Amino acid sequence: MDFVVNSIFKQEFDIQTGDKYTVIEPWMFFTCLGVALALGLIAAFCYMYKNQFSKTLVVAIAILPPIVCVLIMLVSGSIGAAVAVGGVFALTRFRSAQGSAKEITQIFLSMATGLTTGLGYIYIAIILVVLIEGMIIIFSLTHFGESSSKRRTLKVSIPEELDYTDIFDEIFEKYTVKNTLIKVKLKNLGTIFQLTYDIHLKDIKDEKKFIDEIRVKNANLDVVCSRIISNPEEL
Repeated sequence: MDFVVNSIFKQEFDIQTGDKYTVIEPWMFFTCLGVALALGLIAAFCYMYKNQFSKTLVVAIAILPPIVCVLIMLVSGSIGAAVAVGGVFALTRFRSAQGSAKEITQIFLSMATGLTTGLGYIYIAIILVVLIEGMIIIFSLTHFGESSSKRRTLKVSIPEELDYTDIFDEIFEKYTVKNTLIKVKLKNLGTIFQLTYDIHLKDIKDEKKFIDEIRVKNANLDVVCSRIISNPEEL
């Protein structure tokens, strides 16, 4: 089985002027366009599986492959032009709005699908979409790359007269496997320190006891213990 669709672009000559120009067979044009649209829809449905999504992003993932496919056909399959299209799109898309790593991956997959089908590599485009989307679904089902359920972000407020360097050492040694002071922030005109820790609890069942002992040490000021939540604006 050939991975390349042969003769998608044919060279013809104008007898009167002697100029050479490139044409595409109509059946091949509609075949590549239809495959690009179908793969775009598959990618969109896969992205919606177990993900939070917006309608605009899903529509963009679905229609990008046929749009890029037509653009590549219009420039007669020029690799240089294909790279230029990708570069211009990247500049206009990611300068205007930030996206998560998952969104960026889906956008580039849609672009790659459009480029591949526009050049006539239909089988490669099908394999690409099936393989990548299959891997993404497997990673979602297996919770691949997720942080441990015992990992927490701890934010503690303490009065300015307390020394924050070792005030919680005994509590951390009792309840955590490891802990790291990430940030120190001054609040209320410097009267309160807000400490941010990255901690790994020994036993998730002891979380309340851990917070209660922290409250005794920090004069019952604010204590926030939360799961690690990735920032959608960061990779």
